[in-house]
Amino acid sequence: MSTAHATDPNQGHELPPGDDSAYSHNVAEGIKTYLAGLGLAVLLTATSFFIAKTHLVWGPSIPVALIVLAVAQMGVHLVFFVHITTGPENTNNVMALAFGILIVLLLFIGSVWIMDHLNHNLMPMDMMMKMQR
Repeated sequence: MSTAHATDPNQGHELPPGDDSAYSHNVAEGIKTYLAGLGLAVLLTATSFFIAKTHLVWGPSIPVALIVLAVAQMGVHLVFFVHITTGPENTNNVMALAFGILIVLLLFIGSVWIMDHLNHNLMPMDMMMKMQR
């Protein structure tokens, strides 16, 4: 006997991993989804460590492979744990995420810019030592 209600609009339809309506009806399916996300995250992490330590991968391609695995892991976290999907009900979540990324980028780029200008405009230590003599 099925546990789904006859009035369930999602009955018989595939739901994306981050869709909240999938968890409101069946806790076991939600746990399976979290475990699938955990498995993918562990697999991507183990693969990153393997690629970094092995000599089976061409040396110059290791940084590119690690970046690709990092982006894939961010995607897994966003979909399986943060529940960011392409549905219309997630517009606010996506906008908040984009704003957070913008703020982090502004802080990072601004800090690097300030440090670069300080490094360029401040007198080196050996020059100050010569001036004191």
